[in-house]
Amino acid sequence: MSIRYYQQHAGDFFTATVDVDMRSLYAPFIALLPAQGTLLDAGCGSGRDSKAFKDMGYRVEAFDASAEMVALASGHAGIPVRRLTFSELDEAERYDGIWCCASLLHVPAAELPQAMQKLADALKPGGAWYVSFKYGDGEREKDGRHFTDLNEQTLENLVSPLAGIRIHTTWRTEDKRPGRDEIWLNALLRKA
Repeated sequence: MSIRYYQQHAGDFFTATVDVDMRSLYAPFIALLPAQGTLLDAGCGSGRDSKAFKDMGYRVEAFDASAEMVALASGHAGIPVRRLTFSELDEAERYDGIWCCASLLHVPAAELPQAMQKLADALKPGGAWYVSFKYGDGEREKDGRHFTDLNEQTLENLVSPLAGIRIHTTWRTEDKRPGRDEIWLNALLRKA
């Protein structure tokens, strides 16, 4: 459902998100990364964050489930972007950092544990992992997209079964897009 939405609205979504200033969210994440580390932008959308991390000197790989978004992100970030879903990710301890900004929230709650395990497997020991979800508790559909909302406790319930992964910090922010009033749960995870 959400993939179809992004296929049909890729241009509008790209325009609405590509110039949003995310520096305040990048700072705590990159503080945990080695210089020139290898990052995965998982569910990269417009490629905004991939480009920002590449411009900071990181080696960036990215994927998105929507072919239209893959094309737009690849062009914007100047890197090859793979068309992939979270369930298709199959890497072992490859990345120093994984960035999941507003992407895992489209995974149905029943599929989130598997998606989280795939990402945990792909993270190197000592690696940092950023996730963000709309703040709440439960699943919903809005405008042709599926959302799984989390709060601190439901995030803890999701992370605690992942061997070696712990929550480093969580914080809430207001939506950074103009005219939006949603609250987001942000979290940094670490791998032992």
